[in-house]
Amino acid sequence: MATKVFTLAEVSKHNNSKDCWLVIRGRVYDVTPFLEDHPGGDEVLLSSTGKDATDDFNDVGHSSSASAMMDEYYIGDIDVSTIPSKVDYTAPKQPQYNQDKTPEFIIKILQFLVPLLILGVAVGIRFYTKST
Repeated sequence: MATKVFTLAEVSKHNNSKDCWLVIRGRVYDVTPFLEDHPGGDEVLLSSTGKDATDDFNDVGHSSSASAMMDEYYIGDIDVSTIPSKVDYTAPKQPQYNQDKTPEFIIKILQFLVPLLILGVAVGIRFYTKST
């Protein structure tokens, strides 16, 4: 018997609790009868329709018995050319970070006051040690 091959558009039409198909590892599954029994709830399965749900399935860490159970829901294969290729995430361009956010006038004031403070402490120490 020849295996039925579905496009992603065909699979995407089956996206509700009365008719739910998933694509996992290049295979198409009609999981409608399993919706009520799924330990994570039917929302988890319904949220994975209309796309390749392989990553979602693998991320959860299903047991080998869960993978074996999938065979009873298998209805065909997916035409992989209809699945959009994954796009690498590129972060948006950020404006140049200014590490020195201190206004320049504060720096100039500190350049003037810190030496005066050091000089004042030195004079105070000198005055204190002479008086004793």
